[in-house]
Amino acid sequence: MGGVSGGAASERDPGLQPERTRLAWRRTTLSGTACAVLGVKSALHGGPSPAGLVACALCCVLWLCFLHLAHRRIRTLASTDRPSRLTPRHATAAVLCTVALAACGAALVL
Repeated sequence: MGGVSGGAASERDPGLQPERTRLAWRRTTLSGTACAVLGVKSALHGGPSPAGLVACALCCVLWLCFLHLAHRRIRTLASTDRPSRLTPRHATAAVLCTVALAACGAALVL
């Protein structure tokens, strides 16, 4: 009938999906970089304070952790035609870094 046979459905044609995903990771890394820089600028505006320096250090550490995770995923996506799936551990780490960086940014603004 009009359905897809079992053999055709099991084969995967990735097309440009790995490329789009790799570009999405790059965009997310760029936006995280902008947030970290703006957070550091906000924390140091009006002179450095102990709380501001701690917030700057935390923003930088979180940004570096996310950058490491993103770079690792970008390399995996670029290395093969059939990249492995993102493990739950790495996905959770990326989400936690992103949420924590957003919380640091919100704390710096308030």
